[in-house]
Amino acid sequence: MAPHARLRRRHAVAAAALLITTLAGAVPAGAGAAEGRSAPAPGQEAVKGRGTNLLVAGLDRRSGMSREEIQQLHVGGQQCGCTDVLMLVHIAADGRRLSVVSLPRDSFVRFARHDHPTHSGKINGAYAHGGRDLTVRTVERATGLRVDHYMEADFRGFVEAVDDLGGAEVCSDRPLRDENSGLDLAAGIHDVDGKHALRYVRARHLNPPGDLGRVRRQQKLLLGMLARLSDAQVFKDPMATARTARALMSHVRTDGHTDVRTLTSLAWKLRDLTPRQTEFATVPISNFDYRDPTWGSSLLWDDKRAKRMFGALRADRPLTSTRKSGGPVPVGMPPQETKVSVDDPRVAAGLRESGFDVTEAPAPGSRPSGPTVVTYDPERARFAPSLAAALPGAKLRPVAGFGPVFRVAVGSGDRGVTQVTYDRSMVEGAPVTGDRLRCGHSSGKKS
Repeated sequence: MAPHARLRRRHAVAAAALLITTLAGAVPAGAGAAEGRSAPAPGQEAVKGRGTNLLVAGLDRRSGMSREEIQQLHVGGQQCGCTDVLMLVHIAADGRRLSVVSLPRDSFVRFARHDHPTHSGKINGAYAHGGRDLTVRTVERATGLRVDHYMEADFRGFVEAVDDLGGAEVCSDRPLRDENSGLDLAAGIHDVDGKHALRYVRARHLNPPGDLGRVRRQQKLLLGMLARLSDAQVFKDPMATARTARALMSHVRTDGHTDVRTLTSLAWKLRDLTPRQTEFATVPISNFDYRDPTWGSSLLWDDKRAKRMFGALRADRPLTSTRKSGGPVPVGMPPQETKVSVDDPRVAAGLRESGFDVTEAPAPGSRPSGPTVVTYDPERARFAPSLAAALPGAKLRPVAGFGPVFRVAVGSGDRGVTQVTYDRSMVEGAPVTGDRLRCGHSSGKKS
């Protein structure tokens, strides 16, 4: 075995576990004492289900980092002392499934009881109000799940872990550029070092903007590293697992009852895990711009779907079991914001039913052979997937300078109209198994 391969194997478990805890946050390892746990507020007791729940957090804090380091990693800005990332990781009781639910930092929830009067706010503010203890209890209150273990780590540890692993695999079906994070990535599949991996998981100013896309990239990177562990059968080596658990403890902070033995036991449970047995989701959102006088623009959870999701974790069931089949197809852009010109009255009526802004064009003397063709300006590309979902089998034809209206030329191979509904939460954060999320599932050329 080559030296770099041995190093890769030795650090793989620590790197993957560390990856979860450092996707976008920073807190100095070893700083401060472990905080105790208080009981949840009356009537809001968390329920212990089957399996094990691990809450991992990254903090918006740059203490201990030099100015040069901050500039090098593109993590400038004013720190808030709050959580920048929260992920609830559920390990099934039989070790045959790992479920990851991301809790967006701007989620507007009721805080658990603490020194301040009872109030609501963005979930990332719980740390600033009451540290790890309040963060854990607030997550328990919001989800109804008992948190068994807690971990947090820093930017530097993330970069070093990815480098120790020999890099990380990331992918995109389009170029990704974000000046704030320093990300500049061409379309395709890439092997990146720690610094570039950090840029990939922290980028927020992409299209569409916000945290849901960033959360999905974090999940993709985590999945890629877990897949490497599975491919290398690292979890099946108990000595390597114990060594890397000890190494991990030097990089992260935990609660008072999470130690080397705990981490070794959890990793050993995952020894037979495959990408198909991993799943990733973001808590469902009903309102992406809820306005609060104190907290500003926030995210409101979809209570019904969120309860169904966390209920599945409590019962140790797959997250994918919460997806409902049938009904309109969810799309990521509001149909009413898409102007469409259609040369067939039947298709025009079908698109109107989904809310598209439709005008009818004169019908041709005869239908052209082949599929329906949608011509549009690349400047409007973000709206194209929603219209394509409504027109199964249609061919998308971008033409520079075409203007703001999508033109639909119905062909002889027309397959009708599918009803769609705007549901960004399900498009960007719906439960998905790792084999479908992993790089290479869709076409892409490796660089």
